Amino acid sequence: MGDPWCGYGCLVGLMLTLSACGGGSVMPALAAGPPARGTLLQDPPHLVQTLTAVELLQQLNAPVNLQLLALGGTPLCDIGVFHLEYSTVGARSETTTASAALLVPAGIDARCHGPRPIVLYAHGTSTNRAYNIADLRDVQNAEGLLLAALFASQGYIVVAPNYAGYDTSTLSYHAYLNADQQSKDMIDALSAARQGLPAAGLLLTTDGGRLFITGYSQGGYVAMATQRALQLAGTSITAAAPMSGPYALAAFFDAVMNGQVDGGAPVFTTLLVTGYQQAYGNIYAAPGDLFEAQYASGIDALLPTLSSRGDLYAQGLLPQYALLNATPPEPLYAAITPATQPAQFATVFALGFGSGNLIRNSYRLSYLQDYAAAVAQLPLRQALAQNDLRNWVPTAPTLLCGGDGDPIVFWFNTQLMQDYWGARQPGATGISVLNLEAPGAPADAYGALKHDFVLARQAVALNAIAQGATDGGQRAVFEAYHATLVAPFCLAAVREFFASQP
Repeated sequence: MGDPWCGYGCLVGLMLTLSACGGGSVMPALAAGPPARGTLLQDPPHLVQTLTAVELLQQLNAPVNLQLLALGGTPLCDIGVFHLEYSTVGARSETTTASAALLVPAGIDARCHGPRPIVLYAHGTSTNRAYNIADLRDVQNAEGLLLAALFASQGYIVVAPNYAGYDTSTLSYHAYLNADQQSKDMIDALSAARQGLPAAGLLLTTDGGRLFITGYSQGGYVAMATQRALQLAGTSITAAAPMSGPYALAAFFDAVMNGQVDGGAPVFTTLLVTGYQQAYGNIYAAPGDLFEAQYASGIDALLPTLSSRGDLYAQGLLPQYALLNATPPEPLYAAITPATQPAQFATVFALGFGSGNLIRNSYRLSYLQDYAAAVAQLPLRQALAQNDLRNWVPTAPTLLCGGDGDPIVFWFNTQLMQDYWGARQPGATGISVLNLEAPGAPADAYGALKHDFVLARQAVALNAIAQGATDGGQRAVFEAYHATLVAPFCLAAVREFFASQP
């Protein structure tokens, strides 16, 4: 019957015609009540952009993206970028909506059409209420470009939720690091994407039945929670690869309150605490019980926001670094105000203490006293334990990726998951852990990536020194490490891992 594709120009025309003929229409509400979870609310999904392989290559050839081009390789496929809206639930099981990106590969290459694997991706922390990972024209949307370059342009269908509380979602808050709600959100986005794919793929790119799950930072946690939920539901997962996430959540926040304050603590803590207050209603009786008075008013509804992080800091709505008071809540805690070990992060920990701090010293004292008790009584610590992911073992092949120099999500979270799984599944061959900082062995499948990562880290330091840094570039590396350095290298490793699955 000839070539199933009529060329890139014809493909673009077909997609634009599809969009014009109802691409943004909303499906009628069901008479019996609100749509069921995972219902696609637009039929077909809205076509945002058709990005050809040539256009993407031109974008990746910009100096700022050359490393991504080296990691991802030359794009093979055109990409239909769709925005879809779907029904889901909030943290209290209330009906709400959320949105997601659906990236559909297309083109004459055999890897760009027909039955294709799906990558379900969870993004990292954002304070931007308008965040939309489907907007690849947004220069701030680094994760969207990563997904396009490393996965969609190489023949993977990508589903990437924005999360409830963002973009067009009707939820007034975000259920940050809430394992139950965020995994439901991911699963509902996947269901909606599968409903919309026949139209979005023009019946030529279809779901091949292979499902991969991944995500970075907050999204690493969400990806793991989603993998756990799907496994418990009996859903087949081809492989999963959570990256740099706070999986051992209770241990992560215990470390923060014990003086190991991470570089993003004020934003992370505000999203976490106010999200758990929305979910459980008992974290505090009033915000001023936990937050200092200068921040307490309105903090329940502060994040996510349409203001930039810089504006939040400039307006005094949040401190940039100072989570905790520089005065110990009791002399007993002087040695961890701030913590000084591990020594490589001492300067990061110190930034988390100072005047204008976010958390009241009296609350920190109650937290540390509860930490020393045999059983958690403090509602926040109970909520953290409930959302800690050290309570299951994966059955699908799983890769954990990160770097042990990370000052935002400390590497010990990955080690704790590795230790937990190893103790319950001794000698398991289906679980792999990649530390980008670890020396590569001669037969190391990720040896080249590790080598290039070290070179990239050194380049950041050398550039800072050239611009006058007197600390050997350490501060510059810390600031770039989590989002700019580790993320693309881990995603490249994840793609290799997924491609190796039978």
